Amino acid sequence: MATTNASLDSLAVGIDIGGTGTKFGIVDRNGNVLFSSEISTKKHLQVESFIDDLYDNLIVLINKAGGLGRIKGIGVGAPNGNFYTGTIEYAPNLPWKGIIPLAKMIEDKFQQPVTLTNDANAAAIGEMMYGAAQGMKDFIMITLGTGVGSGIVANGQLIYGHDGFAGELGHTIVIPDGRLHPGTGKKGSLESYASATGVTNTAIEVLAKSTEPSLLREVPKDDMNSKAVFEAAIQGDKLALEIFEYTGKILGLALANAVMFSSPEAIILFGGLTKAGDLILKPTRDHMEANLIQIFQNKVKILVSHLKESDAAILGASALVWEK
Repeated sequence: MATTNASLDSLAVGIDIGGTGTKFGIVDRNGNVLFSSEISTKKHLQVESFIDDLYDNLIVLINKAGGLGRIKGIGVGAPNGNFYTGTIEYAPNLPWKGIIPLAKMIEDKFQQPVTLTNDANAAAIGEMMYGAAQGMKDFIMITLGTGVGSGIVANGQLIYGHDGFAGELGHTIVIPDGRLHPGTGKKGSLESYASATGVTNTAIEVLAKSTEPSLLREVPKDDMNSKAVFEAAIQGDKLALEIFEYTGKILGLALANAVMFSSPEAIILFGGLTKAGDLILKPTRDHMEANLIQIFQNKVKILVSHLKESDAAILGASALVWEK
């Protein structure tokens, strides 16, 4: 039966800006991605040409979905995205440096209201609206991709902090004077160890220090990545298994610290590294519990995101529209 309430029929646009590519799509209120596509981020050295490319590709999808009249708004998840100001600020893995007024630029181009936050915060809102965190008021979302992002929800609210940048667990220091993070210039951050990039660097270090036979020795250094480590680990490769154990140890330690300051019901992990399953989840859980004081032990679930990976970033960004 046709509805007379036009708002029930409205749609949201979700845009997820990554260092390599930008995904976008049209999403209905139930979390169905009706249309989606992707453009390159890294080829656009100027943000203006990026906005033009985004418009040219996204307007095609919007027209397929019934035109701009059906769009309630646009949600954007981006590295170092500031919810309060609509700006991207000093994002280390984007081609545009400094402070970029991205929300206003997209708003001006599309003549639509735009809400922007960082990519992990968007993922947290998406998980709360459509995924494993439905019904939860206290949880932490951790994205394990090229970097490590996080969104912290407490008492049903996403924590933005006074300046819009709260929840950067990936940049907390887990090993003083540890591995250098080239994007920030800081040493020993969680992201330097528990990201896909971190796993790759651990593999390179372990192979250099050890004489142990390993399938990983057959992988050229320039081709080394977390997928190669995973493929060796599932074949029982000792060094590859040690790499996952070490990564889980670092991640578990960081999660224990996070649990003790916000007491979440669950920690939800999302991203490429979660595909390793128990290779990463078991050591993470074990080391988290080992580092918790008694009142927090055996209380916090570690869950893997319920959102389909190909859609999750778009869903998270689109959820910002429905949140408003």
